[in-house]
Formats: sequence, C-alpha cells, structure tokens
Amino acid sequence: MTIFSKIIAGEIPCYKVAENDKFFAFLDINPVNWGHTLVVPKREEDYIFDLSDEELAEMMVFAKKVAKAMKKAIECRKVGVTVLGLEVPHAHIHLVPLQKEGDMDFKSKISNPDPKRMQEIAEAIAANIEA
Repeated sequence: MTIFSKIIAGEIPCYKVAENDKFFAFLDINPVNWGHTLVVPKREEDYIFDLSDEELAEMMVFAKKVAKAMKKAIECRKVGVTVLGLEVPHAHIHLVPLQKEGDMDFKSKISNPDPKRMQEIAEAIAANIEA
C-alpha cells in the first residue's frame, strides 16, 4: 500500500481538497508554492501512462476542476501541471499556482509550511470546486 493509498484511506492525515469515487486531491506537504496540489487515482497504479485511456482522461478532467478551483482560491496567473512520479509509486499529477515559470521549480520547496495556512488554502480550494 502506497503512502497515497494510506492518505486516501484516512490512515495518514492530509489537507484534502477534493474527492470523487475514482480520484483524490490534496495539498502536497512539501509544496514548491502555496497551494501545490496532488491529484491521484484511488486505484494504485505506479505509472500514469499505465492507466487506461478512460481513466487518464477522467483524471485530467478531475484535475481541471481542481485547477479551476485553485485559480479562484489563490491569486495566480495560471495553474501549472506536471507529472514527475518518481518519489511515490502511485500515479499523480502536480498542480502548482504560478505567477512566473520559476514557481514550478521542484528543487525549491517551502520549508516547514505553516499548518494553519495549509488548512486555510485547502478549505479555500475545496469551497471553489464545482460539481
């Protein structure tokens, strides 16, 4: 069971942003920018391109809803999207609020992000998710 599966199952706490029957979105605890969100399938699959075409398409549509909510909740020019997926063997998409391209630098992370601010951001994004 991956750390993401444990988060989805509620065994590990997280800053949940959105969820449906197939996907789960939560704030990255090592964010590169405030609001950095991970979108994962509830079904464990290591490599995103091993998902079926239907699952991948549904995951991107779910990520789009999350990104639109992020844009409403967090002042940013755009929400960047990337797939890295080497640290955790569970397919995931990174959504990062951007003011400039350098905001997507995964070598530069916010150290010790304030839990209160993380919770406020998660709640603000969640409040802007459209059905």
